[in-house]
Amino acid sequence: MASRLAAACALGLLTACATPGDSSRELKTASDQTASEKRANIRLQLAVGYYQQGKYDIALDEIKQAIAADPSYADAYGMRALIYTAMGQVPLADENYQQALRLAPRNPELANNYGSFLCHTVNRPLEAIRQFDAALQNPTYTTPVSALVNAGMCSLKTKNIDAAERYLLDALRYNPELPAVSSGLARVYFERRDFKRAGFFINRLTEVSKLDNLSADALWLAMRVQRKLGDRSMEASLVAQLRRRFPGSPEYLAYERGAFDE
Repeated sequence: MASRLAAACALGLLTACATPGDSSRELKTASDQTASEKRANIRLQLAVGYYQQGKYDIALDEIKQAIAADPSYADAYGMRALIYTAMGQVPLADENYQQALRLAPRNPELANNYGSFLCHTVNRPLEAIRQFDAALQNPTYTTPVSALVNAGMCSLKTKNIDAAERYLLDALRYNPELPAVSSGLARVYFERRDFKRAGFFINRLTEVSKLDNLSADALWLAMRVQRKLGDRSMEASLVAQLRRRFPGSPEYLAYERGAFDE
């Protein structure tokens, strides 16, 4: 009993570290929210909606009001970081991620989001992987597959193919139907020149995701894999997709100059 209680306190799940038999301290639920916390949550939900519509200025104003209502609301700072990232305000986004994690250092969703920002927006992949690992070490994290995929793709950026494979195979066990998992593993095995295994995951990718939904990067990878396997018909189909949908992309330009092994 005592050990379970200590773990719960360490994870921040209790409003205070109660002793056994102390009925005055219980798990915090929605009914325990103060009026200010409720106002802040409502403003945050409005901000999320405006962010999803691309109305970033209005979303920022809602976040400002959420923080005014509850200055310790970590999720509000995390949401503001996402908005600033979308607006290209990189230093402000970084500042808000750091503030969010100061307020909620064990929040796995914030750690995963900050890791994604560090890897893809500011190109600091080693720092990013530390954030993904922090999220994955939290037993309360309900969507670890997201951090596993992110860590796998970020490991590929650092050319740590073994780490990428470990993360992505773990992700595969969580969700074998996720396109990003198949795409990532195809890239792992392409980098290792294990083209047969890369082809297996490319086939999985095209089974769960229509060609029309694949990114330029995924189409370019699939085309190179099929070229190595000698499937000229499928290669031609993928090239047609890349030419039609992404004619000015770096991937199509790489195809035109014959950079198949880059």
